[in-house]
Amino acid sequence: MITFTGRNKECEVLNRLIKSNKSELLAVYGRRRVGKTFMIREMYKNRIVFELTGLHNALMKDQLENFTLELSRVYKSPLPLSSPGSWLQAFGLLENFLSAKKGKGKKVIFIDEFPWLATRKSKFLSAFEHFWNSFASKRDDLVVVICGSAAAYMINKVIRNKGGLHNRVTCRLRLEPFTLRETELFLKEKKLKWSRFDILQAYMVFGGVPHYLDKINKGESVAQAVDRLCFSKDGDLRDEFKNIFASLFENEGKHIKVVEAVASVKKGVTRSQILAKTGLPSGGTLTKTIDELIESGFIGRYLPFKAKTKDALYRLTDEYTGFYQKFLKAGKSKGKGAWQKLSAGNKYNVWAGYSFESVCIKHITAVKKALGVEAVYTEYGSWTGKNEKSGAQVDLLIDREDRVINLCEVKFSKAGFTIDKRYAAELRNKSEVLTSVAGRTKSVHLTFITTFGVVENNYYNELVQQSIELDELFVDA
Repeated sequence: MITFTGRNKECEVLNRLIKSNKSELLAVYGRRRVGKTFMIREMYKNRIVFELTGLHNALMKDQLENFTLELSRVYKSPLPLSSPGSWLQAFGLLENFLSAKKGKGKKVIFIDEFPWLATRKSKFLSAFEHFWNSFASKRDDLVVVICGSAAAYMINKVIRNKGGLHNRVTCRLRLEPFTLRETELFLKEKKLKWSRFDILQAYMVFGGVPHYLDKINKGESVAQAVDRLCFSKDGDLRDEFKNIFASLFENEGKHIKVVEAVASVKKGVTRSQILAKTGLPSGGTLTKTIDELIESGFIGRYLPFKAKTKDALYRLTDEYTGFYQKFLKAGKSKGKGAWQKLSAGNKYNVWAGYSFESVCIKHITAVKKALGVEAVYTEYGSWTGKNEKSGAQVDLLIDREDRVINLCEVKFSKAGFTIDKRYAAELRNKSEVLTSVAGRTKSVHLTFITTFGVVENNYYNELVQQSIELDELFVDA
């Protein structure tokens, strides 16, 4: 089985499609820069017989000309073919090419940036539907891969299609950014000698996005890499936020407004708060915008403990976006040493605390494994509540079906974390508030998730049930 760093489960799926006894239609989607194109090309590099990549913001005639050039290339024609007048004719030419293609085994047709090809009034999607239904699906030797970063389009127009593609997609694959463990393996392949604490700090800036991680140079420290890529005048990621939103969404202004509203409250915001902060009209447009951001991997939706659906919280899930909003958006910090200076200040400490909290929520599977409850059904998220006497805010609450609630305190620190007298009183209050709200049917276990563990003292022994350290987040999902 062909495989490569960090994509074992996805590789298993792709290999399975090659071995199947029928033609397959695979829809691949996920955040831009996450490595979709690289994965398909690497896995199917000896099987791709035709590849087409959509042109961003191009006219239909330009898309068709690009198609013709690619078809001429695989035909190995000394002269370019004449461009077809429609997508129906274009796919007809592709059918002729595939019908004449000899050889045993599966042949792969790879259409990348699929949504960009569907320009207004082009009838591209209906022509593709006809290609699949009348030709490709009737054979047993094809894998048609359609791929796009515009996740909302891939979901709504392809996977949930109510027309000719209804229930025609045989496999869907959402490619996620790397986990901490996958990031570690990826950086080792690049011969970077970083500790897991270094990898965590880089992850809180770049996330698990392979395209960003690949730009880190061997021999650099985390601070040097962030300075060069994000704060230098010509840094590759200095304006990445603007570029990525412009390439993903039409009229991206409303998407940016929602992201900024979500980023303004680290614990998350409700839909009504998004409305108040953005000034966008309520209704289908806002719902569509939020859904597109969720499907594209920029924000997540969480239902707090004992909350109603209308009180669901939205929070950032894309690390680079959060970093950009905090440190790059204003454009005040520039030049060499900018990040080294910023990372020594209190602003960094506050950001790092919230960012580490988000990383832990993203790695909830690893957290559950460390707790020994990976097979137990759970619901999780941050939580704010109160009883008759006081109120409390919890970083991460894990509500378990086995009648236990893990009240998780998430602490980012550069050494072992120490519970002092004042903080111990705060922890007692949190436990009491949550216990009174949860009722008699649940037991509350105070749990710490830290970078370097919790120093054992009288307060620790009295209050803490379990403690999870950074290394336990570096596990295979």
